[in-house]
Amino acid sequence: MSERTGAIQRWLVPSRPAQPVVVTDPGQRRALIIEVVLVLAVTLGLSGLRSLLALLDALVAPGSLANQHVAINAPVRRNELLDLGYQLTGVIQLLAWAGLGAYLLWRSGISLRLVGLDRRSAGRDAGVGIGLAALIGGPGLGLYLLARAAGLNLTVAPSALADTWWRVPVLVAAAVANALAEELLVVGYLITRLRQLGRGGVGATLASAALRGSYHLYQGFGGFVGNLVMGVIFGRVWQRTNRLWPLVIAHALIDTVAFVGYALLHGHVTWLP
Repeated sequence: MSERTGAIQRWLVPSRPAQPVVVTDPGQRRALIIEVVLVLAVTLGLSGLRSLLALLDALVAPGSLANQHVAINAPVRRNELLDLGYQLTGVIQLLAWAGLGAYLLWRSGISLRLVGLDRRSAGRDAGVGIGLAALIGGPGLGLYLLARAAGLNLTVAPSALADTWWRVPVLVAAAVANALAEELLVVGYLITRLRQLGRGGVGATLASAALRGSYHLYQGFGGFVGNLVMGVIFGRVWQRTNRLWPLVIAHALIDTVAFVGYALLHGHVTWLP
C-alpha cells in the first residue's frame, strides 16, 4: 500500500470514529424527540410534506409528469430590486436553518468541530468534496433525464430568473445556503440526534436519506430516488469520516453547476429541456 493510499484510507476510516452517547434518561429522551419534531416541522420536514402534496397535485393533473414544469429558483416579484430582496430572504432563511441545527448541537455539548465543520483538514475536505460532486453530479443528471423520458419526473428548471446583473451571484449564494442548511440539518443534526436516541448507524442514515428524498418529491420520482441515493452516500461518508465540510462542498458544487449552468446554457443546447 502506497503512502498516499494509506493516508486516504486512514482519513476515510478513522481509528476512533465519534459516536454520540445514547441518551437513556426518559425525560431527556422525550425532550430530544420533541426537539427533533419541532425542528423538522419548521424546516425540511415541512418542505417534505409540501413536496409530497405538490407531487400528488402533479399526478392528478392532466398529462404526464414530463409535460409539467417546475422551477427551483423562480422570480416572485415584478420589480427587479424587490425580487432581488425576496431571493435574498430565501438565502437568509436557509442560513438560519443551518444556524439552528448548529446551535442546538452546540447547546447540547456537541461543537462544530465534533461534526467536522472546522478547518483542520481544509485541503483534504476540498478534495473529497470535489470527488463526491463528480461521483454524484453526472449520474444524477443522467437519472433525471432518464426519469423524465420515462414520464416519472417533471421537467425541472434549476433557474427561471431573468438575466439580471445579480442572477449569478444569487444563484451561487442559494447553492451554498442550500448545502449548509441540508447537510447541517439532515446529516450533522438529524443523524446525531437519532444516534443519541439509540438508532444504529444504518437506520439513522436511511432515515436521513428518506428525509432528503422527501423534500425533492416536487420534482417527481426521479428527484426522490436520486436524492435518496445521495443521502445514503453522504450519510455513510460522514459517519466514517466525521467530516461535514466535504458534503457541504460537494452539495454546493452540484447546485452551483446546476443553477448557473442551466441559466447560462438553457436555450443554447438541445439536450437540456
